[in-house]
Amino acid sequence: MPKGYVISRVDIKDPAAYAKYAEAAGKAIAASGGRALARGGRSEALEGPARKRNVVLEFDSYEAAKAYYHSAEYQAAKALREGAADMEMVLVEGV
Repeated sequence: MPKGYVISRVDIKDPAAYAKYAEAAGKAIAASGGRALARGGRSEALEGPARKRNVVLEFDSYEAAKAYYHSAEYQAAKALREGAADMEMVLVEGV
């Protein structure tokens, strides 16, 4: 079964509020069996506009990744992020 990947591109506007989101989201990721493959660190735009922070999460399947996003735990974390960051998030099926 192909793995599922959640890819987020983030510009943080309120670091303190975003830290609360990141802590809560980390718990939701762990509870859903997800693993961070990339979280922050060095990056550069090769094409198109860049964001300051990039995150790649791996889950055992596309369905598991989707369930993580829609879980009560992640939705509570997401509420903490409101106004703290501009984010694009996509779900991608692996090969």
